Amino acid sequence: MTALRVAFAGTPEFARTALQAVVGSRHPVVGVFTRPDRPRGRGQRMTASPVKEAALAARLPLSQPAALQGGAALDELATWRADVLVVVAYGLILPQSMLDAPRLGSVNIHASLLPRWRGAAPIQRALLAGDTQTGITLMRMEAALDAGPILLQRPIGIRATDTSGRLHDEMAGLGARTLLEGLDALAEGRLQPTLQPPEGVSYAAKIAKSEAVIDWRRSAVEIDRQVRAFNPWPVAETRFEEEPLRILAVRLPVGAAAGVPGAAPGTLVALLDEALVVQCGTGNLALTQVQRPGRRAVTAREFAGGRALLGQRLG
Repeated sequence: MTALRVAFAGTPEFARTALQAVVGSRHPVVGVFTRPDRPRGRGQRMTASPVKEAALAARLPLSQPAALQGGAALDELATWRADVLVVVAYGLILPQSMLDAPRLGSVNIHASLLPRWRGAAPIQRALLAGDTQTGITLMRMEAALDAGPILLQRPIGIRATDTSGRLHDEMAGLGARTLLEGLDALAEGRLQPTLQPPEGVSYAAKIAKSEAVIDWRRSAVEIDRQVRAFNPWPVAETRFEEEPLRILAVRLPVGAAAGVPGAAPGTLVALLDEALVVQCGTGNLALTQVQRPGRRAVTAREFAGGRALLGQRLG
């Protein structure tokens, strides 16, 4: 069976999973592009991307161009003599000249069932919208955003308790398996591209930190989705006693649709088992894990700590 010489372009953890899968396959990785090291954390220490760490561990040729204009990156790609360029959450728009340079072109893993949720944050947007299914799309890359012909699609269900972190990890593994399946089929000439339909196109805009602020006037169902979509980043947040309070985990209690008559949205109305129940615009929501600034994450009962919180308001 023919092996393909694979060039890889990617940056975050999602891409590292795919790169490591290719490294462990019969298709040799001939070179890797990733973003330059960035300052991170409180100390702003320069930190390598997850893809760079994987590339160094596998002793692969590595390039970290700050920009792709000017032709230097294209020259590097040419020296690698790649049959195909695999792009996974790279973070820079690749010029058409690079996409066309490999013998078999360029392919991309996208974390949705295209054409739904083209763009930067498909996992979070699917959770916010209440989708019950998402998946992985392997597509040929074109200049337009996530609009290239579909090569393979593999669906996955979204559970009512899924966070973006949990779904991300599950989809990273599915994406890696789909990529290997696609590379094998591409090597054998078995992939038949299918144009994306014009119906059902939606866009997954980049997440803004301001979206994580909870408006308790919204329904309990919407706020539950918000908390799960923004875990582990940027984390849903409200205010309590004049300081931020991060809401890490919630659940919809039995009878959530009814709520408590007369209670204003954001009011703490009950302490049930390990959960603090909050009145929402429609229904109520049980907080199960929270975190105050500079403190560790705790259960809602630990947060209450015997204090008389019922009747107080969040937000």
